[in-house]
Amino acid sequence: MNEITLLAEALFPRGWDHYLLGGLLIGLGTAIIYVGTGIHAGASTFLESTLSYGSKLRRFQQPRFVSSRDWRVVFTLGIVFGAAVYSVATGEFGWTTEVQPWRLFLGGILIGVGTRLGKGCTSGHGVCGVGSASRASLVNVATFMLVAIGVAQLVMAAGVRP
Repeated sequence: MNEITLLAEALFPRGWDHYLLGGLLIGLGTAIIYVGTGIHAGASTFLESTLSYGSKLRRFQQPRFVSSRDWRVVFTLGIVFGAAVYSVATGEFGWTTEVQPWRLFLGGILIGVGTRLGKGCTSGHGVCGVGSASRASLVNVATFMLVAIGVAQLVMAAGVRP
C-alpha cells in the first residue's frame, strides 16, 4: 500500500464515500435554499426562527425570523427526517458516545454562546459563507478551527478523557 492509501485508512477507518455523499447533499440543500430564497442556510438562525413560535422575546420576534419560520421549520424537520431515513436504510440505529452527559451539555452551551458571538454557526459560515467567499465567514471559520484545535490539544495535554 502506498502512503496516501495508509493515510486515508487512518483518517477514515469506515471509508470516505459516505462523507463525500453527505457533503454533496449538504451542498445541494444549501444551494437550493439560497437559489429559492436568497437566504444562507445556517442552523443557528433556523433555531432562532423556530423559537419565534413560542417566545415573546423581542429578539425572536424579528421580522426576518417570523416571516421565514414556516419554511425553516420544514427544513429543520427535513434534517431530522433525513437522519432517520439514513438510520433505517443502513441499520445504524442509536447514538453512542463515551462522553459524559454533563460534558455534552456544557459543550452545547458553549457552542450556543459562541454561535451568537460569532454571528452564526459552522453551517452558515462554513458551508454558505465560505462558499460565497465572505470575508467575515472566512475569518470566523479560521477562528473556529484554530480555537477548536487549540482547545483539543490543551484538553488532551491535561489528560482529560471522555
